[in-house]
Amino acid sequence: QVQLVESGGGLVQPGGSLRLSCAASGVIFNLHDMGWYRQAPGKQRELVATTTNAGSTNYADSVKGRFTISRGNAKNTVYLQMNSLKPEDTAVYYCNAGLYGYSGRSDYWGQGTQVTVSS
Repeated sequence: QVQLVESGGGLVQPGGSLRLSCAASGVIFNLHDMGWYRQAPGKQRELVATTTNAGSTNYADSVKGRFTISRGNAKNTVYLQMNSLKPEDTAVYYCNAGLYGYSGRSDYWGQGTQVTVSS
């Protein structure tokens, strides 16, 4: 089993910054990638940013140039630095971890952390 624990959400004014953190624990020797997704009220969950063990990254067009995803040295942590936040960034942000085994890919999710951008 894999557990993901997120932290760092909160209320911030437009133009402000927040940093989200997520730590993975458990059976993670075959961890391949980690990332962040978000879900706003009434909308589907969407990709924000992902990063692989090899260091490649992928961002949603809506956050390019404003958000930066990074991994910790131990590779079991992932961070999301969010700058120039906009009201439309308001959502519950979920940490994701992708692992590969004999049966293929397995996805694990954190409990979510609320990010609210409002004046």
